[in-house]
Amino acid sequence: MRTMTDIAALNIGMEKPMSLLSAIADDIACVRARDPAARGRLEILLTYPGVHAIICHRIANRLWRAGLRFPARFLSWFGRFLTNVDIHPGATIGRRFFIDHGAGVVIGETAEVGDDVTLYHGVTLGGVSWSAGKRHPTLQSGVLVGAGAKILGPITVGAGCRIGANSVVIEDVPPGMTVVGIPGRIVQPAGERRRRDGRIDLEHHLMPDPVGEAIATLLDRIDFLEVRQAHLARKLAAFETPSTTPPDEETPP
Repeated sequence: MRTMTDIAALNIGMEKPMSLLSAIADDIACVRARDPAARGRLEILLTYPGVHAIICHRIANRLWRAGLRFPARFLSWFGRFLTNVDIHPGATIGRRFFIDHGAGVVIGETAEVGDDVTLYHGVTLGGVSWSAGKRHPTLQSGVLVGAGAKILGPITVGAGCRIGANSVVIEDVPPGMTVVGIPGRIVQPAGERRRRDGRIDLEHHLMPDPVGEAIATLLDRIDFLEVRQAHLARKLAAFETPSTTPPDEETPP
């Protein structure tokens, strides 16, 4: 018989729970695969605020699930004070979680995060309701969320999605899609852009610009219509021009 933790893990694509030390070791190890600036485990452990934040959360989450709510909240507050990353101790976070440039990240109580997820600074996994129950988003495995993005409400972002920087996502996103804009719009399947070597795609400058493309299309259409209007105006002017031939002079009586 599956426990509630196992069911939650299956729902968001997480692997089965592991020991606290193993989870923290995985969190440290994944940094080198996703951050070209990372050089060694000791440096990562001592100098990466995103790693400090997830270590505090791993411990606080176990206290929370054990019913020790005040110690959990206090440790969560201390982690926020230390790292400027606010993760509620009730949030569910999978393996190999990485917050790059950890600062300004907020993760709500009922948020669920799968395995191999990467967040950049300023990301919010927030709620849009005062009602009790599920009110924060679910990020399935392999999701990448760009700097400053806001994912709001009890929505699901499918496995392997990319959320562009400063996007605001308020609706479910199917797996493998790229989302940009305010509100977030699906612009391109990940299979057309994602690297195939197993590493995270850091080429944020290649993010499509649907608004810019739409404006460019409108400008092209306006140019075409202006040329056509000028052509029609010339034809109409030629049709309406009176004859320049002088009328026959009247014969005097």
